[in-house]
Amino acid sequence: MILKNFNKSDVKVTQLGFGAWGIGKSEWIGADDKESKKILRKAIEEGINFFDTALAYGEGHSEQLVGEAEKESGKQVFIASKIPSKKREWPADDNSTLEESFPDDYIISSVEKSLRNLKRDYIDLMQFHVWNDKWAEQDEWKNTIEKLRDEGKVKFWGISVNDHQPENGIEAGKSGLIDSYQVIFNIFEQKPLEKLYPFCCENNISFIARVPFDEGALTGNINPDTSFPDGDFRNYYFGGERKKEVQQRAAKIKHEVQHEAETLPEAALRFIISFEGVTTVIPGMRKEKHLITNIASVLKGPLSAEMIEKLKLHRWDKYFY
Repeated sequence: MILKNFNKSDVKVTQLGFGAWGIGKSEWIGADDKESKKILRKAIEEGINFFDTALAYGEGHSEQLVGEAEKESGKQVFIASKIPSKKREWPADDNSTLEESFPDDYIISSVEKSLRNLKRDYIDLMQFHVWNDKWAEQDEWKNTIEKLRDEGKVKFWGISVNDHQPENGIEAGKSGLIDSYQVIFNIFEQKPLEKLYPFCCENNISFIARVPFDEGALTGNINPDTSFPDGDFRNYYFGGERKKEVQQRAAKIKHEVQHEAETLPEAALRFIISFEGVTTVIPGMRKEKHLITNIASVLKGPLSAEMIEKLKLHRWDKYFY
């Protein structure tokens, strides 16, 4: 497993990480705890050491599973979690204040909850699960995260950038207190390359790529007849005529990459790791076969520079949320 430095530290994290939203059993329907624990332990056995979860994923359920799997494995991994806005809004409303969304006592109590869920004394990376850069100049959040860092409860701090708003967080990064950004970045969603990615590279801030398969659109498995369980957020995400357009666009990409990648998911992952400034990519994985194929894909390394330029033309500025 390829290792990369996290932020400016000597801490090493795997280029392929594990996204643990789906195992929280909140918006993703069908996860089984026994199977989730099995795949988490398998991921650790295979050498993956970066696990991304959140307090909001099943109200701590995902954190609990990740923490249990770490203990059962007997190995120490790098765990990233997130603090949801106190208002529980994604993205943050432009009128929301820092005092309403992330007051000092709420940040502290949320960290304590995550520590209990994970059964740990510290969290490697804690992220704001939503952000509005108009809060960047305020001192309250800065003082609070420095306090928690000084107490040893959180090693690194980051921002999980609002969906399709990759620039909404750069001002906070200028404070020097932000160690990482987590952002949607894939063949369709390439907007981070405009400003956020260069900012991270210039300032040696870790870049965590989430949603590499665009919630399944870049697996090639979505078609007009695809159905999802009741309550699954993908019923909305792929609503209307979206499935048909997704199928058409995915087919074009699959044809484009056929001489460099065996499958569309492989191409999707290798596209992301072709950018040197990407620290880790965190696909959600709920089945062992997906874990194994994702590992194999990443180990093949970057796509050719020529292919990357071709895939840049498949950028799709959409907003499905």
